[in-house]
Amino acid sequence: MMKYEALFEDEDNVFGGSPKSKFMDVVFTANNDVVRYDLEQIIQKMAAMELMLEKHVGEDIDRAVEQFAFEYSAECDMKTKSLFVELTGSIVSKSE
Repeated sequence: MMKYEALFEDEDNVFGGSPKSKFMDVVFTANNDVVRYDLEQIIQKMAAMELMLEKHVGEDIDRAVEQFAFEYSAECDMKTKSLFVELTGSIVSKSE
């Protein structure tokens, strides 16, 4: 079970909206420095993951990612929602 799977049972009722909508609300209202820091961390993590993928699947990362996302669409959807909740919590906890 994903970290926050229970929160997604009724997507329109997760703290007044979906994980994505709540994340967007927080990003646009939170302390700018906190949001910038977390976005920088996300980009650094993405860079490392892309380099790892290049070593394992070659240069055509986009195709490999699209194929994986298609094959594991339900899991990817849940992981996306979980990451939205996790990032929202990270920003909120640093902004207070």
